[in-house]
Amino acid sequence: MFEITVLSGKGGTGKTSLTAALASVAENAVFCDNDVDAADLHLIFNPKIQEKHTFHGSWTAHIDEEKCSDCGLCFSNCRFGAIYQNDEGHYEINEFLCEGCRLCERLCPFHAITSEKSINNFWYVSDTRFGKLVHAYMGPGEENSGKLVTQVRTKAKELAKELKADYILNDGSPGIGCPVIAAVTGTNLVIVVIEPSKSGLHDASRLIELIRTCSIPIVAVINKYDLNPEVSHAIELYLSENQVPLLGKIQFDPIMVESVVAGKTIVEYSPENEISENIKQIWQKIKEYNKFESKKVSYL
Repeated sequence: MFEITVLSGKGGTGKTSLTAALASVAENAVFCDNDVDAADLHLIFNPKIQEKHTFHGSWTAHIDEEKCSDCGLCFSNCRFGAIYQNDEGHYEINEFLCEGCRLCERLCPFHAITSEKSINNFWYVSDTRFGKLVHAYMGPGEENSGKLVTQVRTKAKELAKELKADYILNDGSPGIGCPVIAAVTGTNLVIVVIEPSKSGLHDASRLIELIRTCSIPIVAVINKYDLNPEVSHAIELYLSENQVPLLGKIQFDPIMVESVVAGKTIVEYSPENEISENIKQIWQKIKEYNKFESKKVSYL
């Protein structure tokens, strides 16, 4: 089983579009949307949910007014400013500011404060036209997205083992935050999608630096490269200097937007399009990389 994670240093690079396009040419694969904070792979996959599970998020404290003496001990010790006095002079907790540390619960001499874990997050196992998809939903303001990424990845691996899949293809989060670290850890290959802009190069370089700390192999794809040939050239130089193989360059074409609006991948929407051919070539290179790495392991 070979696990591939598609990432980007910033949003809007075309990471999910590329992941979906690769899914349409992948063979015997399980798919996983690791971008749990803003999941959108399902918009193209059109999944039929088979399993729904609740993910318990962070702790949130609540004050029982009947037990509370309004002593203010919780208020004076909350470092996050989550506790305030309402118009009637009673203490309340702002759930969006509460960090779930539970200090107030432990300090309250009248046991008026209790904490509960959020149940506003869910993860799913679905059937799609490409194969099994594991994905998730996080409610507004929810936390612990890194743990939720770990949960969906764990389930995807279980499914891949059960189905004897050759590949797991993950759509990751943009940036370098906690969910990205959770998505990177233990994966076999990371594809970094870069757009030809100065911010795109800057953010991609930070992401590559992060991935290198995990000793994970990295390859790259430049998306919409022809919108700014000068910056695209600078990206190619950066990749060469840092020994990051360039899998391919994808040109800009409004047909990509048309395919998304139609709820299809570019390969499905226009199989003979030049972008579709590029996608097929990129997937072929990934397969060859997998075979090469497998041979290296077999020699050890």
